[in-house]
Amino acid sequence: MVEEKGYLALVLHAHLPFVRHPEHEHFMEENWLYEAITETYIPLINHFEGLHRDGIDYRLTMSLTPPLISMLTDPLLQDRYLRHINKLIELAHKEVERTKDQPKINKAARFYLERFEIAKDTFLHKYNKNLVNAFKKFQDLGYLEIITCGATHGYLPLMQQYPEAVRAQIEVAIETHKKHLGREPRGIWLPECAYYPGVDKILKEFKIRFFVVDTHGILHATPRPKYGVFAPIYTKSGVAAFARDQESSRQVWSSKVGYPGDFDYREFYRDIGFELPLDYIGPYIHPDGIRMDTGIKYYRITGDEAGLDSKAPYDPDRAREKSADHAGNFLFNRAKQIEYLSELIDRKPMVLSPYDAELFGHWWYEGPDFLNHLIRKTYSDQDVVKMISPIDYLEEYPSNQVCQPPMCSWGAKGYNDVWLDESNDWIYRHLHQLAEKMIELATEIDYPDDLTRRALNQAAREVLLAQSSDWAFIMMTGTTVEYAVNRTKAHISRFLGLYDQIKSGSIDEAWLSDIEWKDNIFPDINYEVYSRKYQPRIEGKGEDIKICN
Repeated sequence: MVEEKGYLALVLHAHLPFVRHPEHEHFMEENWLYEAITETYIPLINHFEGLHRDGIDYRLTMSLTPPLISMLTDPLLQDRYLRHINKLIELAHKEVERTKDQPKINKAARFYLERFEIAKDTFLHKYNKNLVNAFKKFQDLGYLEIITCGATHGYLPLMQQYPEAVRAQIEVAIETHKKHLGREPRGIWLPECAYYPGVDKILKEFKIRFFVVDTHGILHATPRPKYGVFAPIYTKSGVAAFARDQESSRQVWSSKVGYPGDFDYREFYRDIGFELPLDYIGPYIHPDGIRMDTGIKYYRITGDEAGLDSKAPYDPDRAREKSADHAGNFLFNRAKQIEYLSELIDRKPMVLSPYDAELFGHWWYEGPDFLNHLIRKTYSDQDVVKMISPIDYLEEYPSNQVCQPPMCSWGAKGYNDVWLDESNDWIYRHLHQLAEKMIELATEIDYPDDLTRRALNQAAREVLLAQSSDWAFIMMTGTTVEYAVNRTKAHISRFLGLYDQIKSGSIDEAWLSDIEWKDNIFPDINYEVYSRKYQPRIEGKGEDIKICN
C-alpha cells in the first residue's frame, strides 16, 4: 500500500449572527438563515449522505458556531423555515409552468423545483427539522471534526482587557457545543481568526487543543517557524496554531482568479425576486412589497464583458461538470504542492485551507458539488494527498516547535482594521462599559432570588449579543448598516435597563419576560461566568506539549 506524502485539511467555518425576531411575522434578515439552509447546509448534508453510502473515507473540519446552533435548533425558526421552503416549492411549480416555452430557462426552473423538494425532505423527514443532528451524525461516524467558536463570535482582541468577558465567550460556547453535539470540542475557530497573545492560556483552561490563524499569524511568529505554515506551532501554553495556506485559499476565495468566477457558474446578482412583475412575485417576497432574493436565478456569469442584462441562461448540468473539473484541478495543484514540500521538510506537510462554509452554496452555488467531487477524487484518484483534520496531525506529530504568534486576524490588512474603523469604533466604549458592569454584578451577587437570577442571566445574554463581531463588520462593509446599528444599540439598552433594575432591586418582570422571549439564546447560561471569583467547570487537564527543536 502506497503511503501519502502529505495532508490536506479543509476547514469550513459555518456561522451566521443570531437573528430571531418573534415579534415580527416576517423579518427580512431571518432570510440569511433560510438561504444558508437551502443553499449550503442541506446540500453539504446530502453530499455527506452520499459519501457515506458509497463508502468514501474522508475527514473534514467544520465549525458550528453557537449562534448558528441556537438558530438551527430553535422551534420558531424551524417552523418559519418550513413555511419558507413551502413557499419556494409553490413558486417553483409556477415557474415551471410560466417558462414552459423557454426550454433553457425551463430546465433551470425544473432543477430548482427538485432542489427545493429535496431540501424540504431532508429538513422535515430525514432530520425532523434539526440539522444540528445531521452534522452530529457525521461527527459520530468519524467524518467530521466539529469545532467551536466564540459564544456570539465576539472579536476577542478588542475585549482582552476583560479576561472574564473572554472566558465567558469561550465557556458559553463550549457548554452549547457539548449540549448539542455530545462531546467537548477539541479545536476552536477564533472569531474572525483573531488571535492575541494570551488568549491561548484561556483556551488551554478549557482543553482546546488547536485554533486557526491567517498566514501571517505563523509566518510572523517568534522565533521564526521552521516549517512555515505547513505544520503547526505550539504557543507557550501548549495550544497548537495552524495557519491558512494562501495558494489553495486564493483558488477558491477569489472571484476574479478563483473558481467561483468561472463563466459557467450561476450568476448571484440576477434573481427573479427583482425581475418579475410585482403582482406575480409579490406573495414570495416581503409582504410589504420589498423585493428580495428568492434563490431562483436563471443566468450564468457568462463573461467579463456581459452586463447583468445580457447574461446567458444557466445550465445546471454544465455547471456541475465544471465543478468536477475544478475539483480535479485543485487536487492536482495540492498534490504538486505537497510533492514539492515533502522534499524540503522532514515530516509530511499539511496544507490547511479554511473557508466560510456559506461560500459553498450561497455565494458559489456549485461549491458543495466542488467539495463532493474533491473528496471523492482525493479518495479514489491519487495517493499523494490524504484529507485529515488538524487534530489528526497533532496525533501523528505531537512534537512541534514553540513560537509566539503576534496579534492577527483574517480581516483586510490582517489586524484590527475591519472591526475598529471610523464606521464602528463608537461601539467599544459601550461594550467595555457593559463588560465592566456585568463583571461587577456577577462578582457582587452570590445568592440571588429566582427573579434576580433570571435578570442576571438575561443581562449576560445581552452582553454577549452586543459583542457579536458581525455588527461591526456590517457597519464597516456598508451592507445592512441600519440593522447592525439598531441591534447593537438594542442590546446595550436592554443590558443597561437590566443593570439599573438589578442594582435598585426593582425588576420589571413583564419587561424581563419580553426580552427573554426575544433574546432567548443560551437558555442554560449561568451569569456567574463573568464573576472574578468564578472557577470554570472543567474536568481533567489539557494536553502537555511536546517540543521539537
